[in-house]
Amino acid sequence: MFYIDPIYMIILVLGIVLSGGAAFLVRNRFEKGKKVSIASGYTGAQVAEQLLRDAGITDVSVHEHKGFLSDHYNPMNRTLNLSPDVYRGRSAAAAGVAAHEAGHAIQHAQNYFPMWVRSAIVPAANIGSNLGPWIVIIGIMLGAGAEATAGTGLGHSIAVIGVALFAAATAFTLVTVPVEFDASSRAKKYLQNLGIIKQGNEANAVSSVLTAASLTYVAAAINSVLMLLYWAYRAGLIGGRRN
Repeated sequence: MFYIDPIYMIILVLGIVLSGGAAFLVRNRFEKGKKVSIASGYTGAQVAEQLLRDAGITDVSVHEHKGFLSDHYNPMNRTLNLSPDVYRGRSAAAAGVAAHEAGHAIQHAQNYFPMWVRSAIVPAANIGSNLGPWIVIIGIMLGAGAEATAGTGLGHSIAVIGVALFAAATAFTLVTVPVEFDASSRAKKYLQNLGIIKQGNEANAVSSVLTAASLTYVAAAINSVLMLLYWAYRAGLIGGRRN
């Protein structure tokens, strides 16, 4: 049974540890960054608006959004949504997060290629993450798998489709990594060039928060790759018997 497969359980536990550790690090770094005031006195909303103006972007609006660290840029309606701690905050943490999200809006305006790729594979990634594993399981039930003679039959074909769909979800997590690191890099550059933060304690606090946030996407990508390898193995596409 799949739910007692020790390999699956190891990957599942590892994923929980990685994602949980990354989430804890983000919260910890953000709380510390909230204690570092920035000399410019900008709120997160003002930071985002200033970065957008400097980049010549006039069709993106900044809004307050409920939730803790629920900050995100929505390219569909061109809105930059900031959580209350960020929208109203006048700290290095608030400035860093707000600038990061503004970085996504700038990526969108400049047609940053990895972001374009990520947007293009969203539909397939959503289907793959939800249905991919189940399609692999159906294929295995119909005769595919590492223990079977691989390469032929309806079960094998169905399993391959499931793995391919899940691969799209994995591709999404992988391309997200450079998108997030680039947004953080843009944020730090803009914040310093515009004089919103100062070198030293303020800049270090911003860098600490953004680095921790980026690591959550690295953890998600690692977990997705491991799961993809697992489903490929169970489908008989790697390892297993080859006749």
